[in-house]
Amino acid sequence: MQLIDIGVNLTNSSFHDQQAAIVERAIEAGVVQMILTGTSLAVSEEALALCLQLDADAQHLFATAGVHPHDAKAWDASSEGQLRQMLSESRVRAVGECGLDFNRDFSPRPLQEKALEAQLALAAELRLPVFLHERDASERLLAILRDYRDHLPAAVVHCFTGERDALFGYLDMDLHIGITGWICDERRGTHLHSLVGNIPQGRLMLESDAPYLLPRTLRPKPKNGRNEPAYLPQVLQEVALHRGESVESTAAHTTATAKAFFQLC
Repeated sequence: MQLIDIGVNLTNSSFHDQQAAIVERAIEAGVVQMILTGTSLAVSEEALALCLQLDADAQHLFATAGVHPHDAKAWDASSEGQLRQMLSESRVRAVGECGLDFNRDFSPRPLQEKALEAQLALAAELRLPVFLHERDASERLLAILRDYRDHLPAAVVHCFTGERDALFGYLDMDLHIGITGWICDERRGTHLHSLVGNIPQGRLMLESDAPYLLPRTLRPKPKNGRNEPAYLPQVLQEVALHRGESVESTAAHTTATAKAFFQLC
C-alpha cells in the first residue's frame, strides 16, 4: 500500500537539518512520493533545491511554486518572470500555493486577488495544475476561478476545511479536494466526516500539510507536536472510515489521483 502526500512544508524551520530523515521515515511508512509546497518565491526556490539535494537520483520529491495569499503584497512586476523560470523546472509540477485568505488578511484583499489572477493566467498559459489555498473566501475564489477554469488542466483546493456549500461549489467546477489531519480533529473537523464521502473517486487526494495539523488520532503523539508525512496513514484511516471504504481502496484511488494530477511516474 502506497500513499502520496500532496502538501508538505519541508522548508519549514522546524525541519531544519532533519529533512533527509523525515523523507526516509515517510518512505518507510509507505508515503513514497511527496509534493513540497512553495508559498513564496524564496520558499519555492528552497523547495526545488531540496528536491534536487535529497532526491537527485530518485522520484520521491517534487514541488509546487507560487505565492501564498499571505505573501501577495510582495507580488510585483518581476514576480511573474521569477515564477515562470521556476515553473520550467522538471521537478515543479504545479502553480501554487496561491489563492485567497480572508480569515487573516495578512495581505490586502485586492492584492491577494491580483496575485492569484496572475498565477492562474500563468498556469493556463503553461498548462500546469494549480495548488489552491482558501480560507473564508470560497465564494470569491469560485467567482475568480470561473474565468480561468476552462483553460486550466486541473486545480486542487488543498487542506479543505470548509462547509457543504463550498465543497459542492468546488466539485461543480471539477476541482480536486485535498484532505488533511483536520478530519482527525474532534474539536473542529467532525463536519468533514459527513462530507468526505461526497468527494468522487478521482477528485480526492491526501496531504499532511506538515509540520502543521498533526492528526489528533495519532498514538503515541510525538513530544515535539510536529506533524510529518510519515503520519499520513492516520489521515488515510479516518478518510476511509467516513467514506465507508477499506484503507486499501482509499489508498489506491487517492494515490492514482495524485499521480495523474501531478503527472508522477
